[in-house]
Amino acid sequence: MATLATILDRITAAKTVDQSPRTRVLEHEDPFEVPAFPNEDVYFYIKHINNAQVLREADPAARRDCWKLIGSSLTIAALAIGLLLPGLYGLVAGYRQEALRQEHDRLVLDRANLEYQESKLLDPARLEELAKMQQFVDPAATKVVYLDGKSDQVVAQQTAPKTEPVE
Repeated sequence: MATLATILDRITAAKTVDQSPRTRVLEHEDPFEVPAFPNEDVYFYIKHINNAQVLREADPAARRDCWKLIGSSLTIAALAIGLLLPGLYGLVAGYRQEALRQEHDRLVLDRANLEYQESKLLDPARLEELAKMQQFVDPAATKVVYLDGKSDQVVAQQTAPKTEPVE
């Protein structure tokens, strides 16, 4: 970008035939020469400073500000936890409810499977087949006793012995 001085110099300068525009002369460069590193001519001097004898001055305002920052941070954290806790509890309850629903469905399927197996085992045709395999014989009609639930006899019942109060 041109500056104002170079623009004015081009305008006001007298132009003659023997003057030619400025040309840049480039030197022939060696293609194998290593380029210079940036800032290689800068030297950094490190001065060793011993601050062992310097004592830090106590600042009560900084201590108070630090405790205020700690207290306000804890208050904000407790408030954020208090606001997020009901939502988190609802989320956990939803997962628990879905797990219970899946367990209920699994138990219903297990119960139906067990009822089916029980009905297969208690099938009269199967019981008859098992009786033939184990050579069960039907009892004679005179040896069968039918229970009607009413008894003419007195049934023995065990009761706790009555104790008389000691005087």
